[in-house]
Amino acid sequence: MLTDPQIILRLILTVFLSGLIGLERQMLRRTAGLRTHILVSLGSCLIMLTSLYVFDIYKAYGPFDPARIAAGVITGIGFLGAGTIITERGNVKGLTTAASLWVVAGIGLAVGCGFYSASITTTVLALVVLFFLRRMENITLLKGIDGEQQKGGQ
Repeated sequence: MLTDPQIILRLILTVFLSGLIGLERQMLRRTAGLRTHILVSLGSCLIMLTSLYVFDIYKAYGPFDPARIAAGVITGIGFLGAGTIITERGNVKGLTTAASLWVVAGIGLAVGCGFYSASITTTVLALVVLFFLRRMENITLLKGIDGEQQKGGQ
């Protein structure tokens, strides 16, 4: 069974990691920013901790799969992410924010079960994707390499 300090460490770590990704979204003034990302990940972490706790309590009474509750989290986050996606004049907006919410839910689940190396690595990789690949996309669009953008401008 996890000790209270282990539980608190996991909750604080998930707030920090998801906060980094949420901060990037906040800086771009996205609807799901810092607080939303932290709350999604924190809730996911708590649900994973609860799954592990329930598993530990009832494992002697029969088979119990803690991953089933985690799977429900991922499904639920799909609905939350869908709410951030907007179609306006043929353009789709909010897909990256929806994807980042899905990733922080995974980070929360990973931290919740103590999978620290994967959660930290995922946070770093997500930040690389959000910060640096956005710059590459902007450069690509400016140079007219993107065929769809080029067609739209003619």
